[in-house]
Amino acid sequence: MKKLVMTVMMIVLCALLAAPSVWARETIKVGIVLPLTGGQAAFGEIERNSFEMALAEINSAKLLGDKKLEFIFEDDTGKPEVARSAAEKLITKDQVVMLGGGYGSSETFAIAGVAQQSAIPFLVNTGSADKITEQGWDYVYRLNPAASDYPMGLETFLTEVVKPKTAAILYEDSNFGSSSSKSFETTCKRLGINVVLSENYSKGGVDFKPLLVKVKQANPDLVYMISYLMDASLLMGQSMELRITPKLFVGGAAGFTLPEFPKKAGKASENVFSATLWYQTLPYPGAMEYFNNYGKKYGKETEYHGAEAYAAAYVIADTLKRAKSLSRPDVKAALSATDMMTVFGPVKFTSYDKKINQNKLPTYLVQWIDGKLELVWPKKIASKPFIYPIDFEKTWK
Repeated sequence: MKKLVMTVMMIVLCALLAAPSVWARETIKVGIVLPLTGGQAAFGEIERNSFEMALAEINSAKLLGDKKLEFIFEDDTGKPEVARSAAEKLITKDQVVMLGGGYGSSETFAIAGVAQQSAIPFLVNTGSADKITEQGWDYVYRLNPAASDYPMGLETFLTEVVKPKTAAILYEDSNFGSSSSKSFETTCKRLGINVVLSENYSKGGVDFKPLLVKVKQANPDLVYMISYLMDASLLMGQSMELRITPKLFVGGAAGFTLPEFPKKAGKASENVFSATLWYQTLPYPGAMEYFNNYGKKYGKETEYHGAEAYAAAYVIADTLKRAKSLSRPDVKAALSATDMMTVFGPVKFTSYDKKINQNKLPTYLVQWIDGKLELVWPKKIASKPFIYPIDFEKTWK
């Protein structure tokens, strides 16, 4: 009998030791959907790197106590249908407690639809088309500014410094491009700037000269472009070839702020302005530290896309730390109550205009000067004085 009892005890002990749910530290899984291959892979890379940097810090500091945070990455390849399938896989197969990521607006909108239908919280960190937070979807939250807010930092520069009378707008035929172009047209109307040309183009093209000839004929004071990396580089390179010389070129963020932009556009990138959502010298705790640590770890610079992802990782960790349980309603309630400072700025979800669960932040203006992206406006927080007026013929020699 004694031998039988000992045998049973050994079996029970072995079973307990083999049961990870009892003895091992619990792992909380969060799904992150990004473009890791395809035309937007450069953005996906900088964001994945930033998510992973933050994740290592979060787990090392045990911000979730004995629980370990895990990010499961899925590649949307820059296609909405792939993004939708990726989100469904993360929810049903991987059983994540919430979703994050979302780069391209079309892909982000697809993910948001799945999240709302599945009643699982989704924290968007980059997809910016206004309509993403205008559907009344209460499980969808956005950390980054909406596309309509991008030109805010540019407005005062135009009214106080440039004072343009005419503008041309070129934009990718996508949710992001359409939303951003409509917003800038509204800005121009409010500022009394006549939009002499507003045309879209299909992404992935290589010859923009027929479009740019129209720009040259219109001869605007300002050329505003809403483009991802390859298109941004080609548009500026071909503008230089055609000797299109407005008072200034301005990018609507996206491809115009990536470190790869001056490498691909060459001297055509010099003195180009861009809207931006973040800069490392902004007075946000940890902003410069994140910027420097990213450079040391990956051997290249980061910019606002990376800062969005890094901040989102900390918002996710903070949400899960405060949640009463890992049930979707409790995680949603904790995300709704977010009120914290990040390297990207303050995060607090609110409602305004038609938007719900939207974080509201200021935007800024940067300029490529001597191959380096500099914060130039507002003047009081600039990293370097802006260059204006610009002699593009001299710049391009």
